Amino acid sequence: MAEDPTFVDRLHRDLRAVHWPEPAEIRARARRRARRTAGLSAVTVLVVLAGSAALVTGRSAGLPSPTAPVAASDSAPVVYPARTEIPLAALLTPADLPVRTGARLGGTGLAETVQVDPLLESCGRERAVAAQLPVSRASRSQTLLRPGTRTDLPVAQVLSQDVYRIEPPRGRWLFGEIYRLLDACATWTLGASLLTADQQPARTGQEHRWEPAARDFAGDQSVLLRHVTSQPRAQADGEPAGRPTAVEATLVVRVGDLVTVVAPAPETVADRADGTGPELTQAALVALGGRAAKRLCPATDAPC
Repeated sequence: MAEDPTFVDRLHRDLRAVHWPEPAEIRARARRRARRTAGLSAVTVLVVLAGSAALVTGRSAGLPSPTAPVAASDSAPVVYPARTEIPLAALLTPADLPVRTGARLGGTGLAETVQVDPLLESCGRERAVAAQLPVSRASRSQTLLRPGTRTDLPVAQVLSQDVYRIEPPRGRWLFGEIYRLLDACATWTLGASLLTADQQPARTGQEHRWEPAARDFAGDQSVLLRHVTSQPRAQADGEPAGRPTAVEATLVVRVGDLVTVVAPAPETVADRADGTGPELTQAALVALGGRAAKRLCPATDAPC
């Protein structure tokens, strides 16, 4: 079939008359369409929320509720809804510390194993006391830095804190495991290869000691772990190597289904070997444990 030249000419003329928008205009139209879609979604959400408010208002006015709860008797236990997330308010704040802090870093997690003191756990495994620490439903952590510390450089910490949500029976079990580790690892010598004072490699031994400095001073259960690390010494001649003696402290506090582990930086803990200005004495650490417990209370399954 022969082409109709009149039709073809007319088609070409019509196509030349069509105005095609510039790419920038096409993108602008797409953005406007996306905003309209978002606005429609927001209106839909508002309508749903308004409907929910109307239902609540209707119930408060005495209208029958299709799922009205059965009134509990005075003797029935109060059942609180299960919670998973851990609010930021459950953590210590810089105002809770007697030490000045700078930037505050943090994060959240799910199904993480409670960590108290990895080195203490290593000692336990060596002595056939493998602690079975519970796995949390949720966790939240933070690190408080020294004032003026740049986060793009190796950080200078003031304190680190983890909060775990676990079942209360597992919380009681956690403290049992901690005391098992403390009984097995009152003293422990760790072997390593370090440089001596004259920068010669040597096989060294370093003594570690753990003790519960205070118990049950806050919340439902609590313990203050004191960890003393001696200066390593060469096994051959007893020459000192590595860092001098240091003291570390770890607070473990449980309130209901929440457990927090607070670890101040060693240089902030009292009884340092150099004797310079300790900032966190044992009394200050116990008081800090009390403040940590108060922070946890409103966030538990059964708020206190």
